[in-house]
Amino acid sequence: MARRTALVAGALGIAGRAIVERLEAESDWEIVALTRRVPNFPTRARTVAVDLLDPAECKATLGKLSEVTHVFYNAYAPQGSTSAEVDPNLAMLKNLVSSLEDAAPGLAHVQLMQGAKWYGVHLGPYRNPAREDDPRHMPPNLYYDQQDWLEARRVGKRWKWSALRPHLIWGPSLGSVMNLMNGLAVFALVSRELGLPLAWPGKPGTYDRAMQMTDTAMLGRAALWAATAPAAADRAFNITNGDYTRWNRLWPVLARFFNMPTGPHRQMRLDEMMADKESVWATIVARHDLVPHTIANLVQWDWIDYALANDFDQLSDLNTLRAAGFHDFMDTQLAIADQLARLRQRRIIP
Repeated sequence: MARRTALVAGALGIAGRAIVERLEAESDWEIVALTRRVPNFPTRARTVAVDLLDPAECKATLGKLSEVTHVFYNAYAPQGSTSAEVDPNLAMLKNLVSSLEDAAPGLAHVQLMQGAKWYGVHLGPYRNPAREDDPRHMPPNLYYDQQDWLEARRVGKRWKWSALRPHLIWGPSLGSVMNLMNGLAVFALVSRELGLPLAWPGKPGTYDRAMQMTDTAMLGRAALWAATAPAAADRAFNITNGDYTRWNRLWPVLARFFNMPTGPHRQMRLDEMMADKESVWATIVARHDLVPHTIANLVQWDWIDYALANDFDQLSDLNTLRAAGFHDFMDTQLAIADQLARLRQRRIIP
């Protein structure tokens, strides 16, 4: 098989890293990691820094990447509101794709990373299980603008597109906004250090709601499949581990991993409650000779608060994915313990 070259935009984020790690397991892929940060994990990917908001810089830098065949687009520029997110995030995608179209004659596929925000999870309860063809909610939604532009751009071109919509991605990454695993691990360890049980800090109702998660290993496999399988061309797919669960099942798994009892429900704002806990974490790091990360480098608490406050079912229909040929499955309870073990092996947690 001819070697292919993947350009992974947002390569150090939780989704981008998952894709890089999956590609590294494939011998027939070259990898270009688009990031302005130094990789914080071992990788054979070649790193390229570029400001995606600067059209001239994109043309100059990405114009040299004539070998690129597949784009995995995971870049995201957070803003103060959903409406403010649209223009800069759409501009970044436009700058990247238009620059590569001119430079890479072998461009075959462009993939977007989306999420349950497509269905309006950030607005409240939505139609469950969510299907890819469900009606859109009232905009703004940056995913709508990006996909609409990409679909229109693809008309008459040789390359194809795809989009993935994972829910609650769980896996290792540093400096990422949407990193649930790091936040819950740090919260558990600080609680243990203070002699406290592992209390549920989210809304009480969220604890018992049905939901799904997407392990980063699962996400990486699905991303590679969707970018290369003919049946996945020009389509969007929900992707989760494939099982259904609830926090009332997962929270005891987290407690057992850290040898802690579970505690009562104590709803709290973690961005406020954890604001003064850097010294506690520093003590844990020193005692166990961990890699010296601060809490601020590991966790963004306001996102954890948001994720644990969704007091409604959050389910994604996977029939479209299965019918197209992707059948991988993962047990979420086992996956959580495995991912925490990976953090331990990397000396992020004791």
